[in-house]
Amino acid sequence: MKNHFDSISYECSKLVTQRYSTSFTLGTRMLAVKHRKHIYNIYGFVRFADEIVDSFHDFNKKELLKRFEDDLKHALENKISLNPILNSFQFTVNENNIQKDLIEAFLKSMKIDLHKQEYKTKEEYREYIYGSADVVGLMCLNVFVQGDEEKYNHLKPHAMSLGSAFQKVNFLRDLNADFELLDRTYFPNLDLKDFDENSKSSIIADIEKDFDHALKGIYMLPESARLGVYTAYKYYKKLLIKLKNTPSKKIQAARIRVPNYQKMGVLAQSFIKFHFNLI
Repeated sequence: MKNHFDSISYECSKLVTQRYSTSFTLGTRMLAVKHRKHIYNIYGFVRFADEIVDSFHDFNKKELLKRFEDDLKHALENKISLNPILNSFQFTVNENNIQKDLIEAFLKSMKIDLHKQEYKTKEEYREYIYGSADVVGLMCLNVFVQGDEEKYNHLKPHAMSLGSAFQKVNFLRDLNADFELLDRTYFPNLDLKDFDENSKSSIIADIEKDFDHALKGIYMLPESARLGVYTAYKYYKKLLIKLKNTPSKKIQAARIRVPNYQKMGVLAQSFIKFHFNLI
């Protein structure tokens, strides 16, 4: 009956993905079937860790994160956990030989979120993004290349650029919520009182560089992963364009979203390009 428990664990990770992120779910559905379960498992893990530091305000976050980390170590060592999210994640880690240092870097960034409220240097900012986003892209890349170390090393910089771009778009979109609810700002030396069109343009230009570099890597991904990753890329590009066309004061006041009908448009356009070998 262990297989039954594992199957339920995977379904839990899939449900977490579906409930928390429609865009990530759409992208994952465009992956080859052999990849989908693993990507759901990765998302479920990182989402629950992120929830601990961002949402559980009435509880001891430090203690909860420590317990989560300890349970994860036990799961990875023993290849089982009674926590279905950790059980499915340990399977993906062990099945795809995901490097432990990626997991450690991710948890380090989550711990930083427990106490750090602003980033004053680009070095601090880059370190946080590496741990909170780049390594997630690298975990997924491990799944996509299926043990091909040469391809992994070749695509690694591009996967990191994509993770950085996604995270920076999230930071810009959530500028108001992060500050109002969490008293947190990520962009180095950014005073929200002085956030204007110039500072917005500078941030967007940096993100566009990441996206340009990432796209080169997407074209080199295995066919089994290319459409799914390209779909996620196009969704975030659409969101970035919307942020670019939104006045800075409005970004400070409300969370900018891409309507569901536009998400479906991105999906359709991506599928057509893939079908005609344009990506």
